[in-house]
Parts: sequence; structure tokens; C-alpha cells
Amino acid sequence: MLRALLGRWRSSLRLLRPAHVEADRAKISVSQLGHRYGNKVVALEDVDLNVRSGEFVCLLGPSGCGKSTLLYALAGQVKPTGGVVSIDGRRIAGPGPDRFLMFQEAALFPWMTVRGNVTFALAARGVPRAERKDRAETYIRRVQLQGFEDALPHQLSGGMKMRASLARALAMDPTVLLMDEPFGSLDAQTRIHMQELLQSIWLRTHKTVVFVTHDVHEALMLGTRVVLMAPRPGRIVRDLEVHLPMPRHPEDAALLEMVRHVAGLLREVEHRARPEAPAAPSSPPPRASAHAAPSATESVRGP
Repeated sequence: MLRALLGRWRSSLRLLRPAHVEADRAKISVSQLGHRYGNKVVALEDVDLNVRSGEFVCLLGPSGCGKSTLLYALAGQVKPTGGVVSIDGRRIAGPGPDRFLMFQEAALFPWMTVRGNVTFALAARGVPRAERKDRAETYIRRVQLQGFEDALPHQLSGGMKMRASLARALAMDPTVLLMDEPFGSLDAQTRIHMQELLQSIWLRTHKTVVFVTHDVHEALMLGTRVVLMAPRPGRIVRDLEVHLPMPRHPEDAALLEMVRHVAGLLREVEHRARPEAPAAPSSPPPRASAHAAPSATESVRGP
């Protein structure tokens, strides 16, 4: 039993290796990024991250570790209070056509059909009218929504809405696709289907993707790299390349072993981030009389 466990652990180490990407070889470069919100919360501190063109990078960590803040800084939606974020050597100063941000909700216009939602986005991007319909239908087929081109969002299931949102994002043809837990609200079966669909689309397009999730299995199912982040102040503690070939099956034994390994790393990160509880006194302190002055500890203790 011990030998089998040791063998699986060594297999995980072979499939998960530290990532080393130089800034001059990166499509996305993040250097000493920090962000402090107006309420003084430090969301990010000294974050360094380089992403190659065509990589699928998953930002993984518990709630409050700054994953979404980092993603929104890449999108140009958040102006960081420190550090530099750049794409192709150009500093990000705001949103741009080279990036597309997918939110946790599908964010479709409820009065427009699936086709209408996609063609509207293409029109806003300046795609000529003659190209819009064909391009929209190409990507609607690619996300397996053929037959629902004229359906309104309220006529679609949650998974179908996310597929329509994905079709819109892909039709815009951004060089970088940013995804903020897009499958978080879906049921387990639909979520797996969407992961398999996204995986197949990435294998076809090899777009640069930065994907936020707190689900270890999802990160290892999709990512060519998994970046582990620690709770506030958000910082990167591990950056691992995933050397499991694609396409990946959700029940693959090697995938599940990696999930156990990375989940253990995350538990360790969270444990270290928790403030230590004060040690209990070995014996109860003496009771003060009604007229005694409070001790130094008692005088500063809150209600």
C-alpha cells in the first residue's frame, strides 16, 4: 500500500513541474504587481507572472486571494496601485480589443437572440455587416448551439447561455481570453461538459487563456499551468506546469492523483495564512476585586 502511494506521488511530481518563463519570452508580463483598495484592503502584493503565447493558465486559490483582481488588472478594468502589467511589451492602460473578459454570468442581452448577441458584439468591434452573420454562425456551431440561433436567453439552460457567451467571446477573436469562474454557477454534470468543450476549443485555437477558479479539479482538467495563490495579501506561492497530455478525461487516474497533490498544497497554503490563535493560559488568572484597577490586557480588550 505504501509503495503504491509513493508511486502515485512520484507520478504527480513528474506531471507537475515548476514553471520558468522569462519576461522577454512572455506574451503577458506582470511585474511586482500590487493593489490596495480604497478600504485599505491589500488585494495583491508583489505578484510576478509571465505567460507564454498559447498557454492556458489557471489562477487557483481560495476566495479573497486576489485572483479576480489580477484578472481584472489584465483586462484593464482595475488600475493597480503598484507594479506593471503588459501584453506584447505594451503596458496595459485600460480595456482593449486584444482582450476579452468573460464573467461568472453569461451577460447576454435578454431581448436579443443567440445570433443577435454575437452579431451585436461583432458590430461593436467594427466587423463589416457582410461578415457578421457567417462569423456568428461559425462560432455558434463551434460551441454546439446549432438549432438555437434564434432562441432568446430565457429559452436556454444555464449551460447553453454560457456556450452562447463563449461563442460571442471567440467570435471577437481576442488574442487573450480572460475567464472569471465562468462555470461556477453550473451543476456538476453541465460543468464537466463545458470543461470538455472549452478544452476541445483550446486544442483547436491555442488561444492564450487566463482562467480563474477555486476548483482544483477544474484547474488541472483545463490548464497547461496552474498558479496557486495565497490569501490576503494575494500573492503567488506556486507556479506549476501541467504535463498531462490533452484531451484530459475527468476520471483519468493521473489527473485525480494530481488533484489530491495540489489540494494538499492548497491546504498547506491556507493553514500557513491563518492567524495563530492565542495560547490558552495554563491556569485561570486571579479574579480582580470590584475595586481593583483593570490589568493592561483587560484595559485594551474589546467588547
